[in-house]
Amino acid sequence: MRSDTIKKGPDRAAARAMLRATGMDDDAIAKPLVAVVHTWSNVSPCNINLRDLADEVAEGIRAAGGTPVEFNTIAVTDGIAMGTSGMRNSLASREVITDSIELAVNGHCLDAMVVLCGCDKTIPAAAMALGRLNIPGVALYGGSIDHGKRNGKSITIQNVFEAIGAHGAGKISDEELKDVEVKACPGAGACGGQYTANTMAMVLTALGVSPVGYNDIPAPHADKPGVARRCGELVMECLRENRRPRDIMTREAFINAARLAAATAGSTNAALHLLAIAAEAEVKLDLEDFNTASEQTPVVADLMPAGRYSAVEMFEAGGVAEVSRILRDAKLLHDVPTVTGRSYFEEIDAAPGATADHPVFRSAKDPLKPRGGYSILYGNLAPDGCVLKLAGQGRTDFEGPARVFDCEEDAFAAVQHGDIQAGDVIVIRHEGPAGGPGMREMLGVTAALVGRGLGNDVALITDGRFSGATHGFMVGHVAPEAARGGPIALLADGDTIRIDSATRTLSTDADLDTRRQQWQPPRPRVTRGALAKYAQLVGSASEGAITQPSAPYQWRNR
Repeated sequence: MRSDTIKKGPDRAAARAMLRATGMDDDAIAKPLVAVVHTWSNVSPCNINLRDLADEVAEGIRAAGGTPVEFNTIAVTDGIAMGTSGMRNSLASREVITDSIELAVNGHCLDAMVVLCGCDKTIPAAAMALGRLNIPGVALYGGSIDHGKRNGKSITIQNVFEAIGAHGAGKISDEELKDVEVKACPGAGACGGQYTANTMAMVLTALGVSPVGYNDIPAPHADKPGVARRCGELVMECLRENRRPRDIMTREAFINAARLAAATAGSTNAALHLLAIAAEAEVKLDLEDFNTASEQTPVVADLMPAGRYSAVEMFEAGGVAEVSRILRDAKLLHDVPTVTGRSYFEEIDAAPGATADHPVFRSAKDPLKPRGGYSILYGNLAPDGCVLKLAGQGRTDFEGPARVFDCEEDAFAAVQHGDIQAGDVIVIRHEGPAGGPGMREMLGVTAALVGRGLGNDVALITDGRFSGATHGFMVGHVAPEAARGGPIALLADGDTIRIDSATRTLSTDADLDTRRQQWQPPRPRVTRGALAKYAQLVGSASEGAITQPSAPYQWRNR
């Protein structure tokens, strides 16, 4: 066992003395030591149930012959940080969570681990840590929040952000805004549409590191503690059979994950996070894989933000197993290994069906949309690529004059003051991984546009990101980013910008070459602390915005 390093032999008497002080006896010390890592915090509903689930995981580990060792790491809650300077810390927290799991688990030479995750960045961080450490491990998502109800309709946090825009436009009163605020989030769990958290929870299942169906179970559901306990038992099976994450997270599993994200019109953040997870698992993956997956995969799930139903309703309709069965029948999925020891197809065949009659899903022959919810564009404004969010609007191209802003706050103020007109292309730059720093999400701006009735009449491009709750004609992850000399840095108000999904280009006819001669890199926004270190180490969004101690990770050099 790895843990023998810290607990066997006369030289380790001091370490054993420390372990005894925690309540371990000879028997407990002799057993495998298994990390139970979670991102519990009481600052938001997304992670507030994870400590209770950790207790259940620990019981499962003990019952299966192991000794649990619990660690807590951080979380930054996007729904609270959104639209503020605090949001700069969100993507950086993905790296800190991954690093902290590595340090705690390797620092104590632990034998295996179960990682419990909740809000957006904690989920890819769980998979990144599993891929990096490559010791037997299981991931479990704490579950979706239940949807709120208002005027007989399901609502989520997305509706609150859009109500802010409607309020700013004078369309709803203070009392109506307060009513949406009060009813949107009824309890524990992460944001309740097919936003980033639920998209990435599905990704964990597709990658095989979470058992099929476990992540679908909502946070308040009576079955959640039982599956947490089962994860504790399962990690001991993985340990006995030496079943490791890199044995499971194959290239085919990553393609499955990209297809499931496309089929559910999930968050564009899936591309960013899957690239980062693949780098940790040493699997070759690039932006073009996401375009191929989206081109070949129809949208078969009618889910928020662009659709009608919440994650809880998706669970009741059969969840990830039902989506997977639809795609398998269309020959769009690979059969791959999973953490349970059974193949993915065996897992979805064994999963229960729908518990309620919900029209959430369509067949691949009669989809909501013939192709997935995003496209990868290039062109003279994004030589290294960017992500166009297609789901939620019917148009496939957009041309208009640029309205250029050097930060999210200025763009949001312009929207709220009525300074943005139909036909404009909003450009928000210097919000990339290094320039932000931290690649903030633009949900405040995009939701305000929807709230003011401009969601289908305005386009937005940014070197930042979008929330999974964003819908409309939006282009994010523009690379290279402005702070590192990307062409987006050279745009000026009034430049004509064309977004064309047919030719897969983001372009302008402005004379960028002449402007480049006058361009100077901007001063860093942050010069000390975690974000300053992150800005120096982070790579391009086109490669997952991962941090490396030297040059950005390049697969072509391996």
